Amino acid sequence: MSTTDLPPVPAPTVAASLAGRAYRCQCGRPVFFRNSTCLACGTPLGYDTVQARLLPLMPGQDPDTWVEWQAGGTTGGGSSDAPTAAYLRCANLQTPAACNWLLPVHEGEPQAVLCRACRLNRTIPDLNDPEHPDNGELWGRVELAKRRLVSALLALGLPLSSRVSEDPEGGLMFDFLRSPDFGPHIMTGHDTGLITLNINEADDATRETVRKAMHEPYRTLLGHFRHEVGHYYWDRLIAGTDWLQGFRGLFGDETQNYAASLQTNYSQGPRPDWALHYVSAYASVHPWEDWAECWAHYLHIRDTVDTALSFGLATDTAQLEFTPFTLDTLYQPEHPGAENFLSFLNCWTRLTMLLNEMSRAMGQSDFYPFVLPHEVVPKLHFIHLVVSLVNEPPGDRPLYGQNQDQNQDRSDSPELEEEQAQSQNGQQARQMMGQSNF
Repeated sequence: MSTTDLPPVPAPTVAASLAGRAYRCQCGRPVFFRNSTCLACGTPLGYDTVQARLLPLMPGQDPDTWVEWQAGGTTGGGSSDAPTAAYLRCANLQTPAACNWLLPVHEGEPQAVLCRACRLNRTIPDLNDPEHPDNGELWGRVELAKRRLVSALLALGLPLSSRVSEDPEGGLMFDFLRSPDFGPHIMTGHDTGLITLNINEADDATRETVRKAMHEPYRTLLGHFRHEVGHYYWDRLIAGTDWLQGFRGLFGDETQNYAASLQTNYSQGPRPDWALHYVSAYASVHPWEDWAECWAHYLHIRDTVDTALSFGLATDTAQLEFTPFTLDTLYQPEHPGAENFLSFLNCWTRLTMLLNEMSRAMGQSDFYPFVLPHEVVPKLHFIHLVVSLVNEPPGDRPLYGQNQDQNQDRSDSPELEEEQAQSQNGQQARQMMGQSNF
């Protein structure tokens, strides 16, 4: 069946929870996620995480405060009686991080006025290291990728707090380190809420050398972040919950020896038939890595489709040879939102085919150098259900992690207690896991 025989794919409503990526200044010119100033008119810009928007700014009533730009230059709220929200700019605006994010005035602390993204940092590179004067430049690239990640996590409504200053037990934090010139190599990975990233990955030449040596089709800073944060959310959303049974049915038993699985992969290579079952070769190493790779691809898909839709890019009229995925490939075809998710996924497939051809037209590598096997589709749908239901009250949350005929109460069962104990033991065995395919 060719595309001419298929009905147009409607815009996927499943992507509506993520905010768009198309922004405009008060002067009407387009501005972009990383901008702190409009290059056309000079208006200051700042990203508001609550609205998920890049706002044009004007000075507020109090010193060093800002409000969203209003015609006439007034700060009294215009025609509305509601007070105008006042913001502070992140303290990292004037550092090499060049952070353009905002925080409400009441969140600011005199000692450290940091935004939702920057307060996640535990360790940053030494910006005064005379032997590595490029530390600042590399850190700036790392922070830009991290802000892209954090903005999507917040828009999805996922739990996100700083392990440094807000939630010492369940929060997230980052160490950005550099391998010594003649010392041990810093490994990028996740360990119980701590994501470590080697900032050498921000050097394009270094990262490309590693990518080729590892025979990877894709390796980016943003990909690293999306993969490693997948391990964090496995701990937060899957371990010890009703989702665990569904996870094991799709991804496998995570209690198998992680270190041994990793060693087998590096000594013998991935299983020969990995392309039929996994989204990447690295996903075949262990169920935890399969989850993290699929989680990263889910974030790739959500953010990219949302960006395309926010700029008005449609693929339903493109003349592409395309065999769409069908409902029976999903994790739960009977779910009320299954049709929307399927539409969203088929939209992504069309989009990547088009963008890959455009990349080839410019002599570049494929935009999305992956193929989604049918066995990966239910894993993506499973992740989507986990993300979609994360904010629902427990009493209203269906047990989508289990088969429909197994939804009995297991809160006091010995089996659930054993699963929770196995998950906790497994966390100790996988420190610094996740040398990802990104």
